[in-house]
Amino acid sequence: MSEAPDWRASPSKRLQATLISALGYPVAALLTSTLRWRSEGDEHYDAVIRSGRQPIMAFWHGRILPATYYFRRRNIIVITSENFDGEWIAGIIERFGYGTSRGSSSRGAVKALVQLKRDMAAGKPAAFTLDGPRGPAKIAQAGAIWLAKATGNPIIPFHVEADRYWTANSWDRTQIPKPWSTVAIAIGEPFEIAADVDEAGIEAGRQDLESRLRTLEARAASMITGQ
Repeated sequence: MSEAPDWRASPSKRLQATLISALGYPVAALLTSTLRWRSEGDEHYDAVIRSGRQPIMAFWHGRILPATYYFRRRNIIVITSENFDGEWIAGIIERFGYGTSRGSSSRGAVKALVQLKRDMAAGKPAAFTLDGPRGPAKIAQAGAIWLAKATGNPIIPFHVEADRYWTANSWDRTQIPKPWSTVAIAIGEPFEIAADVDEAGIEAGRQDLESRLRTLEARAASMITGQ
């Protein structure tokens, strides 16, 4: 549902967003604190940090909740929408130790990407839900590729999969792990986008990113089953 552009002019809407984030954070924190993790590829993130550069984390929108918990307290900057939903979502993820840059694929995208470039120059990692905020699901948009080209920082794709979960009735079929479920995260190798890449190269990078995510999705599923 789209929101009126002046929703912030409504005191009741502002209060509602504050209350949702204030109540949503402890529920999300309690649920995710029960998860049992299996991880692979953490060394890729650590290696980028040790090199003095910053990773651009890239994953699918439908895995926001467990991904938010796993990478908490690292001052990672993410884009959140400028609408009402983006406001309370930002309030929750900021409590998990993230920073936010406001924008979306439909409004403020360029402004948000420019701000991300500044944040990365200041030494902060970034993260993208590649198919967000509206889909289509598991079709990568080019924002992460553009940011890698503009900053010289590498993209690190990853996928998260739970063995027991609820599925939201949403465009991205958001996966919400059930309490005490086992969750696997497969983190891929960093890959670079050259500063002089043209439009064809950006499209090739976008397709490469999709392919890597599909491979990591299969890997995370195999980590859950033990195969």
